[in-house]
Amino acid sequence: MFAIEARKMGYRVHTFSPDADTPTGHISDTETTAAYDDLDAVKKFAQSVDVVTFEFENVPSATVEAAANIVPVHPKGEILHTTQNRLREKIFLSTNGFPVAPFRRVKLIDDLYRAADEIGLPGVLKTAGFGYDGKGQAKITARGEADAAYARMNGQDAILESFIEFEKEVSVVCARDQAGNFCHFGVIENDHANHILDVSFAPARVSDNVASEAVDIARNIADTFDYVGTLCIEFFLTQDQRLIVNEIAPRPHNSGHLTFDACVTSQFEQQVRAVCGLPLGSTEFYRPAAMANLLGDLWEDGEPDWNAGLSDPKIKLHLYGKAEPRPGRKMGHITATAESTEAAVQAVISARQRFMPQTQPRSTGVHLT
Repeated sequence: MFAIEARKMGYRVHTFSPDADTPTGHISDTETTAAYDDLDAVKKFAQSVDVVTFEFENVPSATVEAAANIVPVHPKGEILHTTQNRLREKIFLSTNGFPVAPFRRVKLIDDLYRAADEIGLPGVLKTAGFGYDGKGQAKITARGEADAAYARMNGQDAILESFIEFEKEVSVVCARDQAGNFCHFGVIENDHANHILDVSFAPARVSDNVASEAVDIARNIADTFDYVGTLCIEFFLTQDQRLIVNEIAPRPHNSGHLTFDACVTSQFEQQVRAVCGLPLGSTEFYRPAAMANLLGDLWEDGEPDWNAGLSDPKIKLHLYGKAEPRPGRKMGHITATAESTEAAVQAVISARQRFMPQTQPRSTGVHLT
C-alpha cells in the first residue's frame, strides 16, 4: 500500500527483502532479494535510491546503519533500535514520563520470581524482542505457573508486565514531517481475536478528554523521538478511563489501514510525504469507517466467495498478494464507510461472513449499541 501511494505520486520504488516475489515487489520498479545481514547488498541498494524507509520492526540495526551511511533513512535507526525491543521501548517510555504498565526485566528465572513479588500477579511475560500478534507471550496468574512460562521464552531476554484489566484497546495513527509538523487520524478503536487485530473503526467510542489525551501523548512521543514518518501508538484504556501505552509501531499500522479508503490522505501517503520531504496531507475522514482483517483461515474450505462478499457496493477489498494462505496470516482486509460507525462495522462484519457462507458466523467481540 505504501508502494501504491508512492507510484500514484510519481515516485519510483525499489524494495529490499530477503524474499523474492513479495507483495511490495509486485508494485515496485525494482526488487532486490538479499539477506538483511548482506551489508554489501544493502549498500548497493542504498546507492540506488534517494531515501530509505521500512515497513516492519525486525530489520537488524546494522542493516539500517549501513544504509544510513549512504542515504537518509526515516524513521531514524535509533528509533527502530528502541521500538524493536520491548525492554528498550518500556524504558524509553517510562524515562520520558509516558504512562506504561509496571514492568521488570527478566533474564533468569530468579528475576521472574523477584519481578512477580515486586509488581504482583497476574502479569504477562513477554520476550523482549521479535514478538507480535501475541507471539512470545505467556500470562502468569500464580507463582506456580512461572517455571512453565519462563521455559516458553526459550532463554530469550524478557519482561514481566502487570496485566492490565482494560475496557478497550485504541490507537492513534499519526505523522510528523521533517520540519516537525504533526497531524493525526484521531483515535481508532480496535478489537482483537486470538491476539490478532480483527476489526478497527473510527471514530473510536471514547470521551473528548480521552481522545485529546491520546493525541497529546502520541504527539509528545513523536516529538521526543524527533520522528519522521507515519507512527502508531497503541493504548489500553482502563475501566477508570486511564490511557496506558502498550506498544509503539514506527511505521504505518494495521489499525490505520482503513485510512486508505476513508481519508483525504492515507497513512501510507503520509509516510511517502514525510520521508520525501513534502508537506503532510489532510487527515480528514469522508465518513465514519471500519476495517476487518482477512486471515488465511478464510481459505480453509477453498477460495472465498468474493462475489457474495462484495455484493455490498460499500465494501472495498484489499488483498496483499501473498501466495500461501495460512491460519492467522493476514492475507488482506476489507473496509467500508457509512453514515455511522455502527453501520460501517456491521458492513465489514457481514461482508466477511458472506465470503464464507458455509460456515457459522464468526464472533468478533465488537458490540456497538
